[in-house]
Formats: sequence, C-alpha cells, structure tokens
Amino acid sequence: MTAYTIPYGKKTLNINLPQTANVDVIAPKQAPPVSDLKECVASALESINLETISNAKSVAIAINDKTRPVPHQHLLPPLLKILELRGFQPQAITLIIATGAHPPMKADEFSNVVPREISSRYRVISHDCDEAANLVHLGTTAIDTPVWVNRIYIESDLRIVVGNIEPHQFQGFSGGVKSAAIGLAGRETIKANHAWMSDPQARLGEYKHNPVRQDVEEIGTLIGIHFAVNVILNAEKEIVHVVAGDPNNVMSEGIPLARQIYQVEVNNLYDLVIASPGGHPKDINLYQAQKALAHAALVTRPGGTIILAALCPQGIGEERCESWLSDTPSLEAILERFRREGFHLGSHKAYQIARDVAKRPFYLYSDMPPAQVEGLHLNPVKNLDSLIVKIFTPEKQIAIMPYANATIPRIKE
Repeated sequence: MTAYTIPYGKKTLNINLPQTANVDVIAPKQAPPVSDLKECVASALESINLETISNAKSVAIAINDKTRPVPHQHLLPPLLKILELRGFQPQAITLIIATGAHPPMKADEFSNVVPREISSRYRVISHDCDEAANLVHLGTTAIDTPVWVNRIYIESDLRIVVGNIEPHQFQGFSGGVKSAAIGLAGRETIKANHAWMSDPQARLGEYKHNPVRQDVEEIGTLIGIHFAVNVILNAEKEIVHVVAGDPNNVMSEGIPLARQIYQVEVNNLYDLVIASPGGHPKDINLYQAQKALAHAALVTRPGGTIILAALCPQGIGEERCESWLSDTPSLEAILERFRREGFHLGSHKAYQIARDVAKRPFYLYSDMPPAQVEGLHLNPVKNLDSLIVKIFTPEKQIAIMPYANATIPRIKE
C-alpha cells in the first residue's frame, strides 16, 4: 500500500491505496514562504500612502473571522504601528471582525483572531449582519443589490481591509474589498449578491467577468475603502506574498500571483476523488467544508465517487443549511425546493451540497456522529481504509486533493 497524507483538522490523515493504483495528486504548487517576513510586510505597507487621506481622525480596519486563515499576528502590529506613527491614537482605531452572514463572534473568541496585546490596546468588535441600527444604506448596485454596511466602519474617516487572496467557488477570488463589502454588509446585501451564484460566470477562478465579484467591487466603491492589505498563502498557510495599497491595484497584482500557486491543470476527469478542505479552519464545519466538495466535483466524472475528509468539530455550522438538509426528504427534493423558493442564505449551501452529490456516490469522513450525517442524506464513513478497499478497482483513475478549498483545477483543452 502507498500512503498519501492529507490535512484533517489540526492534524493529518493517511489515505492508503494499493501500489498499483492510478493516482494523481491535485494540489497547489509548492511555494516557499518569504525569507524575511518582517521586511516583506514592511515593504508592502509602504504602498499605503496615508498622506492622501487628509484630516482623518478615526480608523476602522475590517479583519476576517475565525473561518479564514489570515495571519493577523504578522500583519496587524506593523500596520497599527504605522497608524500610530501618523498620529492616530489607539482609542481612535477600531478593528471590526468581518463575519458576513456568520454568527457574530463573542468577546472571549477574539483571541482566536487577533493577538491579546492588540485586543487589550485597541477596540475590537464583531459585525452583526442583522443589527439594523448599526447598518447604513449606501444605495443600490447595477445588478440591484441594496447596499447596507456596518455604521461604525462607514463613519470612520479611514477605512482599511485586511485579508487574503485565495480561490472562491463563486466569487472567483477572495481578497480586496470583499472583507468589508461582504464581511461588514447587512444580510439583505449578502443575500442579493450571493443570489447571482448560479450565473455561468460566477465560478471558481473567474474575476473580470464574474457578476458576483464585480458586484462586490461596486459595493466597495460605494463604501469608499481606502486601502487593502492582503496576503497570499501556500498550502501550509505560510505567507508567500504580501500586497497592499489601493484595493483595485491589490487585486490586479495579487490574482496572477495567487493563480500561479492555486491553479492546476489536470488531464482528465476521475472515477474517485478524495478531498480535504485543507484542515483547520477550512473544515471547522460542513458549511465551510462544502467548498472542497464543490472543487472536487469539477474533476469527478459523472457518476464518479467523492470522499470528503473534513473534521467538522462544529457540525453543520449554520441553522438554515442544517434544517434544509435534515427536513427535506431527499437531495433531489432539495434541488427542487431551491428552484421553487429561490435563493436564501444558508439554504444555498444545502443546494450546493445536493447539486454536487445527488447523482453520484458521496461519502463524508468526519467527527460528526454517523446518525447525524445520515440525517442529512449523506453517507458517513466509519473506516476509511475499508471503504477504499471496497470501491477500489485497478482501472479506476483516482485523484487526491489535499487542499481542495484552495485548488483551482482546470481540465486541459
């Protein structure tokens, strides 16, 4: 047997396959971390020209929540130091955790996102997309998205976003203004934007012609985001590149760098795909791990099998998604219900799961109780090795995607 290692939570998992198996590993390209991290961050931050923002007295910084592996410990201290050197007092600086439609983070969770020395010196708060009193209406985008955004962020004189640029299943890429345009938006805004996810151009790796992502850019313009600080990480979540400055320039510079790492050409579709989201926090719950399933489905032949290995210590992770999966009688019924009722946040994840597994064998290896998985119309895996032995045949073409969330597979023409 040959063992292949994939991330699983904060640990790893061995996938044992016969030596005769026809196996391809589809993963981001190996990219070494920057040799001098402090110098790299400092050099990138030089692109933030605070002289262009006159008379600013307050600063708001949108930072990603616990579901995103942004290395705030390396980015925030030098950024905050620059702001203080330019005259901004600590009490004038607010860090807002950009949760989007995720539940607001509690104060005792903030240390999972920012170092304690920062949360003790600066004001840190969590966004709540349903807190109407703290949302400001800025207008409507070209595709009729009503723009409601966090009041504290909007009313700050200087608005910054900190995040990472990585593949996104229907936004094309994360990064740039998205941490604020979606992360600090009201539920109505997020729902209207995400409702375009079924557009043919709303797909993994597409940016320029993607209506969902370009809507995000328009929201960012309405907000008036001054600067972005973004990183590009390798598979080990180490910093490979840092880009900063005008958000549009950050995306123009960062996307080609991200594509060099994350985009992988493959020769054909596969009979069996074994995928991991990439470990913690990408497999913190099924709601997040679904992205790996979507990426794996892109290279799985019709009727081919997908095995998703995702720890999911928080279970499903979203109430509406869970109720749709558990209360609707079948995966096919979920697809029909979505067509009938239209887009709603949470149910869209149930739809995406059903879309990718309703017509093919699918197995979930996780720490979720088997009965709970079965209640979602999914097949739990108790013994991974036994399952692989059961479905393996020598002629099957097999793919292993150890970092499926961050992989853009492209079938060669």
